[in-house]
Amino acid sequence: MTRLPALYISHGSPMTALQPGQVGERLAELARTLPRPRAIVIASAHWLARTPRVGGAAMPETIHDFGGFPQALFDIQYPAPGDTALSARVADLLQAAGLPPQLDPQRGLDHGVWVPLRLLYPDADIPVVPVSIQPGLGPAHQFQIGRALAPLRDEGVLVIGSGSITHNLHDWRSFDEARQAPYVKPFIDWVEQRLAAEDVDALLDYRKQAPFAERAHPTDEHLLPLYVAMGASGTPMRAQRIDAGIDMGFLAMDIYRFDGAPGAQAHE
Repeated sequence: MTRLPALYISHGSPMTALQPGQVGERLAELARTLPRPRAIVIASAHWLARTPRVGGAAMPETIHDFGGFPQALFDIQYPAPGDTALSARVADLLQAAGLPPQLDPQRGLDHGVWVPLRLLYPDADIPVVPVSIQPGLGPAHQFQIGRALAPLRDEGVLVIGSGSITHNLHDWRSFDEARQAPYVKPFIDWVEQRLAAEDVDALLDYRKQAPFAERAHPTDEHLLPLYVAMGASGTPMRAQRIDAGIDMGFLAMDIYRFDGAPGAQAHE
């Protein structure tokens, strides 16, 4: 079976579903280059839990976890099936890695899942298993989650982390397409450079080492899915940045594709 990459996708605002812009174009292009996965496991910035959780619904509902947006957004459904056998496989991998999970048979697909997946696979015909992130446990924990999930890439499963490479909603309405937030480019350039250098230690310590880290991410949850994709990537990571522009002047929409060998894990 062909090995699939791991992905990190910046999903942006829920409005990306109605106004996909550059990220929609980039994800459609990416989908055309990828072997078709038999299933998707996706860690979303919008499923937060204290300990790892794995969605186990046979037919997960579409969750509209936002307010104040047009009715057209609430009308969108993404009726992808679940895969209960894969949910059990994910739980087993996490358990074996010392990261004991809980199965959640009711969990649906939040907008961090269905917004980017509609752009990648609009037919909603590929099974999806969501996985939570643990914001209280930091980047290194999420990296270990990714490491545990890495074998899935050789089993026809696409492993995705869905967040946003910059995410400071305090800056909503402070910037726009003509006036970009000054911290965005230094931060995303630093991430790209550290990924190219395979500098996992620096990336795990981004709060202290990255320029404008607190401005780019007042809280961690939208960057943490990056570490899931990094962990699933193997060593070398072979990170490829896909530039999808900057939305509203402060939400960078970078996508990363990781094609490293998942069996070659070196970082502890």
